[in-house]
Parts: sequence; structure tokens; C-alpha cells
Amino acid sequence: MSARKMRLIVDNIRGKRVDDALAILRYSKREGAIWVEKLLLSAISNWENKAGGSESADDYNLVVKLAFSDEGAMLKRIRPAPHGRAHRIRKRTNHVTLVVENRKPLATEGVVAVDATEESED
Repeated sequence: MSARKMRLIVDNIRGKRVDDALAILRYSKREGAIWVEKLLLSAISNWENKAGGSESADDYNLVVKLAFSDEGAMLKRIRPAPHGRAHRIRKRTNHVTLVVENRKPLATEGVVAVDATEESED
């Protein structure tokens, strides 16, 4: 799928909460919404694993922080044309990037390191 078609889908979910983004993708008629939905579910799963495995995404206010689609490699094919000529067919691909961020701090982030050294005055 071309990056231009994918950008139409990705632009709809940028900055939205994960639950809202999944609802938008689930009820979208575009073919790319299926692919982006799988990617978003994968990003949520990756966030859970990086958070320590014991954290659940349902307990946090996850937001789609970054979402963009860039052009990928292009497959070039030839199609026969009249008078012995050939027309080029360009099968475009894309690279989609999704970054998920939480708005609520993790339990491990709330711990403040305390320096236990004391200085004595002589």
C-alpha cells in the first residue's frame, strides 16, 4: 500500500488515546486500517513488556504519541502496452511508525533515590 493512502489513516489516530484510536481503526472502511490496528496492538504489547511485564495497559492512560508513514521500497514491474512498448507499474510500499506513551507515571517511576551519605562538620 502506498504511503499516501496509509497517511490518511495514521493522521486520524495521532494524539488520540489508545482506546479511541482502536475504535477509529476498527470501524474504518479503509484497507490500511486493518494493518495499523495490528501495529497498534503490537505497540501496546511492547509497552507492557518494557514496563516490566506485570503492568497492564488498561491501568494507564496510553496515548499515541507519534504516528507517521514514510515511503518504503518500490517494486517495479513491466506491463505490455500497444505498439510493442512497455509501461512501468510501481508497486509502492510504506513504513509506519507508532510510538505509544503513558500519561500516568509507572509505580517504578515514583521512587526517588535518596542519598544516604552524611557530611560531618569538623
